[in-house]
Amino acid sequence: MMEPNDPHGDQPVLTFGPPLSTARVAMIMVHGRGASAEDMLGLAAEIGAADVAVLAPQAAGRTWYPYSFLSPMQENEPGITSGLGVLARLVESLVKRQIPYERIALLGFSQGACLSLEFAARHPQRYKAVFGLSGGLIGPPGTPRDYPGTLGGAPVFLGCSDIDAHIPLARVQESAAVFRRMGATVDERIYPRMGHTVNLEEIAAVRSLLGDSTKT
Repeated sequence: MMEPNDPHGDQPVLTFGPPLSTARVAMIMVHGRGASAEDMLGLAAEIGAADVAVLAPQAAGRTWYPYSFLSPMQENEPGITSGLGVLARLVESLVKRQIPYERIALLGFSQGACLSLEFAARHPQRYKAVFGLSGGLIGPPGTPRDYPGTLGGAPVFLGCSDIDAHIPLARVQESAAVFRRMGATVDERIYPRMGHTVNLEEIAAVRSLLGDSTKT
């Protein structure tokens, strides 16, 4: 039964790829508004990293929070806190299974990118990589970004269109600056007139950062 203060807490987590016991990397993939965990498994298949175990949580009602990520935080509660809690429990479960942060990646698209980036900023570690595809940190303009801690050089990839109906370019740029300040290695790519989608270059970048050449 859904808890009113934790709407996403009882939702399923789908998996894709090898078992965690044999995977080189574990990646948590977070879907966007109106989408599903199944959609993220489809993206995982496109990425095609055979030794990456994927965990894809499902949001209740296919949305992590009801309004724009630029809305006042309280208007999007308890969705934001519940969604961040889902990610925290998944990361904690991986660490308990002896998978270090350096082998854990976070990837989200759209609303899922916003949630993943906010989680990484609030819970900084030297992750394998953090991918925000068409997303940015959560909160209205002027939200304090004094997150404590450091990402210790972890790669953070931010990809977005220069004109996106949901994600202002300024928020992507602000997010990149925040992660650089927190010690991440940021790759910010802005694509002219791409729209709200994922392109082949972004998929290739994800594949590259997950590859053996970036083992830690």
